[in-house]
Amino acid sequence: MKIINEMKISFLSKSENEGFARSAVCAFAALLDPGIEDIADIRTAVSEAVTNCIVHAYRGTQGKIDITAKILEGREIYIRIKDSGCGIENVEQAMEPLFTTAPAEERSGLGFSVMESFMDKLSVKSTPGKGTTVIMRKKLENQDE
Repeated sequence: MKIINEMKISFLSKSENEGFARSAVCAFAALLDPGIEDIADIRTAVSEAVTNCIVHAYRGTQGKIDITAKILEGREIYIRIKDSGCGIENVEQAMEPLFTTAPAEERSGLGFSVMESFMDKLSVKSTPGKGTTVIMRKKLENQDE
């Protein structure tokens, strides 16, 4: 995987920063001149991942969210979203559609399913008490194809 370009941002897990995060990643991805669908997919997946950090990882507290985005050769974007929150006990269960740890808050439990459906690859690694890292990859279409 040859890296063509890379960016990193960190911000507090405040709900108002979710829009900033998705806009920053999409602005970076725009360097590849992707189509509207690809930008919408990235925007949605990043939004879901950051919202998971805010709602689940740092429930009732604040912490830092780190995002690294890389443009790889072959028009592929790599996005890593990392928190140092509570972590996930059972990643496999958490990735099941409709599973949520916050049913009282009327959460749909579709965050990971949404990320998976909009990206080509999704990987989730988590350690209880230490945090979670979500890595997403997507090959962007050529606009003139």
